[in-house]
Amino acid sequence: MLNGDVTGGAVMREQLHDRGQEQDREGRGLLRIGLAEVYNPSMVPTLNPGDQLVVRYGAAVRAGDVVLLRHPFRQDLLIVKRAVERRDGGWWVMGDNPYVENDSREFGVVPDELVVARVWVRLRPLPGQRSVAGMLSWAVSAVRPVRAPRSGRSLLGRRGGLAERSASRRLRAR
Repeated sequence: MLNGDVTGGAVMREQLHDRGQEQDREGRGLLRIGLAEVYNPSMVPTLNPGDQLVVRYGAAVRAGDVVLLRHPFRQDLLIVKRAVERRDGGWWVMGDNPYVENDSREFGVVPDELVVARVWVRLRPLPGQRSVAGMLSWAVSAVRPVRAPRSGRSLLGRRGGLAERSASRRLRAR
């Protein structure tokens, strides 16, 4: 197995099988699953630094899915973003955090061959506090599927609305 340190956007460390093993597993039709860890806040509030991700290699991607991809300018880096929409040449991807712009606004459309996997499940890290109530609370919310939004509206339009609401809530909370 190879370990790849990744930077930029929601940065992750992921274990990858070498190409020969991947092709062999694909030929046999085995389910290809991997783990990755989030290091940066570009996908907050959906994903937080420290979250572990279960990813499915080769899974079909639809608009709204959270995906693991190779950074278009540094293909040795893996990043996680939301696939917003299909465009000529690939996917327009964006982070859920409106204050981090390491996404298609910076590097444009991402070709299909750079999309590595679809995020299937998010696993929260264990809390430092080990009280019974704290552990029960963690257990209830630790494993959560990562799904596309259910709204029929455009993800691009929805994103702006969420960012504006989040900012106004933060301002009111101060």
